[in-house]
Amino acid sequence: MKVYVINRKGRPLMPTTPRKARLLLKTGKAKIVRRTPFSIQLIYGSSGYTQPVNLGIDAGYENIGFSAVNENRELIGGELKMLKGISERITERRKYRRTRRNRLRHRKPRFSNRRIEKGWLAPSIQHKLDTHHRLIHKICCTLPVRTVTIEVAAFDIQKIKNPTIVGEQYQYGEQYGFDNLREYILHRDGHKCQNPNCNNKTDKPILQVHHLGFWKNPPDRTDRPANLITLCTKCHTPKNHQKKGFLFGWQPKLKSFKGETFMTMVRWRLTEQGRYESTFGYITKGKRRDLEIEKSHHNDAFVIAGGTTQTRVVKPLMLEQIRRNKRSLEQFYDAKYRDIRDGEIRSGGELSSGRTTRNTNLNGENLRQHRAHKVSTGRRAIKRKRYPYKQRDLVLFEGKAYEVIGMQNLGTRLSLKPDTNSKTKYKTAALSKVKPLKRRGGICE
Repeated sequence: MKVYVINRKGRPLMPTTPRKARLLLKTGKAKIVRRTPFSIQLIYGSSGYTQPVNLGIDAGYENIGFSAVNENRELIGGELKMLKGISERITERRKYRRTRRNRLRHRKPRFSNRRIEKGWLAPSIQHKLDTHHRLIHKICCTLPVRTVTIEVAAFDIQKIKNPTIVGEQYQYGEQYGFDNLREYILHRDGHKCQNPNCNNKTDKPILQVHHLGFWKNPPDRTDRPANLITLCTKCHTPKNHQKKGFLFGWQPKLKSFKGETFMTMVRWRLTEQGRYESTFGYITKGKRRDLEIEKSHHNDAFVIAGGTTQTRVVKPLMLEQIRRNKRSLEQFYDAKYRDIRDGEIRSGGELSSGRTTRNTNLNGENLRQHRAHKVSTGRRAIKRKRYPYKQRDLVLFEGKAYEVIGMQNLGTRLSLKPDTNSKTKYKTAALSKVKPLKRRGGICE
């Protein structure tokens, strides 16, 4: 474990030991400036000697791996789990906004005066891009980082389209080129045999890449991704290549890569805006196999940063991105009805009339007729003040630490997340009987 140090002017220095940090804090020569990761700032002047540190980032759609190394050891490393549900929150905000504006008698139309700037991204994609920048900035403010290397994709799409492309990153021999295309096909097919009638029951089957157009006249043996598919060794046999075999004339529907395309767009913008170095996943995988390291976001980032035999961190830093504040002042709770078909309780939206437009031909199924008696009425809850606790905060109640789910009764009680062995969904506690342990928001542990 290391304690990170910042000099008097706010510039990062090399980390120190916990013992020396305690002495500096006890003698009043330093102060605590950050809890995650734990960092202190010197009050007196220092020489400012630092060593070159390389930062590796394993960019991802849901998780980010990071690792910073020097010549001798890994200084920091771990994973960040990004915030989810951005698109759903934007959709919810649009519904509330439209409902609020529909209450007005007249509102001047403003649908045509919106200006989209060049390089605009969807808010959900922009949020993920900003999270990558925020994490890199946080680490660069903690350690004296000289170079930043980011894994921009699992495979090189340009090399797949143009095998003759040259450059510094491509001069690694034929094995890297073959591994690049093969990794693309295996990743696309989920590292599974695509034969729907496969009888291979081994835990780790040997996978091969098959040319789909071998039976055509003339045979299509090109290495286009649309002509390649993953098969195991029991299905990829000479017998199945014959005219009576299932591979002869087989034309399966291949999986699309919409999500990977969006992620590639974010990663390339990240390297362009930050002016960082880039690498590819198949290169990282080759180095990781040579070092015999297990697959994880943290280990990938360690390899990306140039790590080989350096001393690893004992406990990786597992971070999580938590919503700081719910800015919505209004929350709508739909009415609940008893469904006469099975007796279950469902909301009014689930048992709606099915009418969406004035054209009756476009109406859906009328489920309103299945409503029995009303269990609870619909209501609008308006937030009139800021409460002392929010979701995911940690509090102390009856000698145990609990995670806050929400506030109840106009801020007088809390809903707490129970233990894993508890049968109840939540546990309530009075506001006067709990004590705060940790405020959680943004990037935190």
